[in-house]
Amino acid sequence: MLFYSFFKTLVDQEVTVELKNDLAITGVLKSVDQFLNIKLDNIQVVDEERYPHMVSVKNCFIRGSVVRYVKLPVHAVDTALLQDAARREAAQPSTAQPSNVKVK
Repeated sequence: MLFYSFFKTLVDQEVTVELKNDLAITGVLKSVDQFLNIKLDNIQVVDEERYPHMVSVKNCFIRGSVVRYVKLPVHAVDTALLQDAARREAAQPSTAQPSNVKVK
């Protein structure tokens, strides 16, 4: 849930999403869900010569399982807050393991 919460804070920011098929799309993040599906508005394809059929597309929905990378704006990322949230999530007891089981 950490990534989902983090991406929710980036709504209305410009991001670049690179897909597993090497298509890279820049646009304004409009929504994200718990599966990390992404909706972008005002999109532009990074390599328009390679993907000319995408030039006329203005918005898109991207399934989370096809995303390779999401490039974020540097000013929108608070690394201290993100590290603190990661530590808190790691410190929470896991529901997958009973507390009386020791992992080596």
